[in-house]
Amino acid sequence: MKEIQTSKLLDDIKKAGLATLYPEDRIRITVGMATCGLATGADVAYKYLCEKVKNSDYRISVVPVGCIGFCQREPLVEILIPKLPRIAFANVNKDKIKKIFENLSENRISSISADWRYDEDDFIIFNKKRELCNGALPDEIKSVKLYNEIPFFKKQLKIALRNCGYINPEDIGEYIARGGYYSLCKALTEMSPKEVIKEIKKSSLRGRGGAGFPTGTKWEICRNVKGDVKYLICNADEGDPGAYMDRSILEGDPHSVIEGFLIGAYAIGATEGHIYVRTEYPLAIERFNKAIKKAEEHGLLGENIFGKGFNFKINVSEGAGAFVCGEETSLIASIEGRPPEPTLRPPFPAESGLWGKPTNINNVETWANIPVIIARGGDWFAKIGTEKSKGTKVFSLVGKIENTGLIEVPMGIKLEEILEIGGGIPEGGTFKAIQTGGPSGGCIPQKLINLPVDYEKLAEAGSIMGSGGMIVMDERTCMVDIAKYFLEFLKDESCGKCTSCRDGLHEMYEIVKRITEGRGIDGDIELLENLGNVVQVASMCGLGQTAANPVLSTIKYFREEYEAHIKEKCCPALVCKELISYVINPELCSGCTVCAKNCPNEAITGEAKEIHKINQKKCTKCGICISVCPPKFKAIKIVSPAVT
Repeated sequence: MKEIQTSKLLDDIKKAGLATLYPEDRIRITVGMATCGLATGADVAYKYLCEKVKNSDYRISVVPVGCIGFCQREPLVEILIPKLPRIAFANVNKDKIKKIFENLSENRISSISADWRYDEDDFIIFNKKRELCNGALPDEIKSVKLYNEIPFFKKQLKIALRNCGYINPEDIGEYIARGGYYSLCKALTEMSPKEVIKEIKKSSLRGRGGAGFPTGTKWEICRNVKGDVKYLICNADEGDPGAYMDRSILEGDPHSVIEGFLIGAYAIGATEGHIYVRTEYPLAIERFNKAIKKAEEHGLLGENIFGKGFNFKINVSEGAGAFVCGEETSLIASIEGRPPEPTLRPPFPAESGLWGKPTNINNVETWANIPVIIARGGDWFAKIGTEKSKGTKVFSLVGKIENTGLIEVPMGIKLEEILEIGGGIPEGGTFKAIQTGGPSGGCIPQKLINLPVDYEKLAEAGSIMGSGGMIVMDERTCMVDIAKYFLEFLKDESCGKCTSCRDGLHEMYEIVKRITEGRGIDGDIELLENLGNVVQVASMCGLGQTAANPVLSTIKYFREEYEAHIKEKCCPALVCKELISYVINPELCSGCTVCAKNCPNEAITGEAKEIHKINQKKCTKCGICISVCPPKFKAIKIVSPAVT
């Protein structure tokens, strides 16, 4: 009886959710209210919209949603009008909101006239069926870009991010209306635990946390281990600089993680789960806790779920953001209240994990994929991607790229295509390299721009998939300086347990630092290679085993830059401060005095209408002089080697 009641409840919630998502009698306006949106003023836009709605004659709902991924164009406001395509407005401010309501009041909404397009950032993202645009639109709105014509979205395929930016993450009804919790219902009522695992194995889904271990095999190992208590862990301790894949999913679609968690628990035989999330993610934590409470209130989490005698609860553990907690045994130690240090394996967590019990760990993105695989089948998922890397992967695209943001693309997509999604290098710059896999990933050069992105190809190139961070670099990037930056991060994040990692990374950092300061000597490059190989081989966990990648890959592909720093005491990219100088071109200087007035160290001298000079001993190379020099003169430049 309980099962029938629960199924009816899901149907009722779905109908209510559909009416909210796709109302027939009112306009629905959504505002991207993830961290990226809030950082650019989405909360102001949301409050202002709510105020305007109060004074409107139209039936309008203003709904907060997560991030659609186009972070560069936040705040994003989308409008769904009954029987018309959905429109999205980028870089929204109060003026743009005023114009929207002016059109509403003048009944111009039905024509979708050119007045709707206030700049080139406005675009339609849905067709009349309210699905991702795949077809044509009426003639009167041909001038507005379709979703699949926008370079940022054109080559994306969203599975893990399927609901982010579309639903209110705090409304369980909207999640169910998009098919949420039906995979859990299917698993509990139509499939045995072994059949669930078989479907996941059939999909060939690999863990999206970095190592890429087959998820179904991992589940099977844990299920087959005998134990009266078993645990699941969701790793949301996203420690890579510039990475925010897990955060966006938790902020925009927390129920997908809970549902994946529940399906995994049923398959493995676990009754308790822990999500380990960094405390620097307050919004993600808040929304996930609310999602847990809502799932419990609706009988989808807790005791006797779907009347099948299946029990599961979820605990939220907050971490301090230690990068080493990305390693499974370190994360387990932290949950238990011990110092986050890795332990030797075997035994693996599947045999002896949290509090000595069999434990399965997957990251946020992995769990978010599970409901879709169960709903659509493992064979469907396995058709996407490459032979050994199936499905899609979420990447955070940051650095020297026109459109930073969160993207989800099929495995096997080429690096060049990812750069196209990002809109290329800004200000007419030239692509130089891209680092994949976070701080312990490798830097891939321009000559490998056609490299397919999957686990095997990245490893062959000297990098890793990691959790999905991608940092784009242009010709103004010094690769030696980049190696120093990541080495500094990694040596600080090393737990210090392994001598090879602790001392090896410190010594590598000191050598690279010395090179960037013009104090490098012959043999430094070879010493770095030897040290890097030792750190890789002798370290216990994944941090140490991959920590040398930034150095080894930059030496492999940009050796000439290291040699220039050592032999010529020159930084080709004009970045390393000890190897460059700021100088004034006497032929271009007009004596306007702007640079002298703005120099914080009074290093620039010269009277009005006279040629100025920079005192190299006083110059701190802050770059303010270049930024304030009038563009029509461009009298200040950087040179290397440094002027003494």
